[in-house]
Amino acid sequence: MKREIKFRAWDKENKKMAQVSRIDFGPGGIKYLVDDSVLLEYTGLHDKNGREIYEGDILKVTSEDGESYVATVKWFGDEGYPAFDLAGIPATWCYESNALATIFESGVETCEVIGNIFENPELLEGKQ
Repeated sequence: MKREIKFRAWDKENKKMAQVSRIDFGPGGIKYLVDDSVLLEYTGLHDKNGREIYEGDILKVTSEDGESYVATVKWFGDEGYPAFDLAGIPATWCYESNALATIFESGVETCEVIGNIFENPELLEGKQ
């Protein structure tokens, strides 16, 4: 299965999110982007409302019985686990493997993007 590769970027100086339409790997191109912005990759997934899910998004995960928690989409490649998954899952919720994949494969829980770690850090207060 082929997935769409795309990015968005958090502009550190202007404190706003921007879509990335192209990346220049030429002299100074990618270095400039990384120095001034945080590059965030699209996971290839959509939330229950059809919104694209990116690394750094804050998701509200809700079970069939209405219980929910808030977690962050994270790329775990730097930790020897090359996959997007959720960080900050409460200990009372148990997944046998990758939580994000399990949620989308089972269809039992729903995910909704409620913000991101840069524009809405208050959504994570006391959660992580």
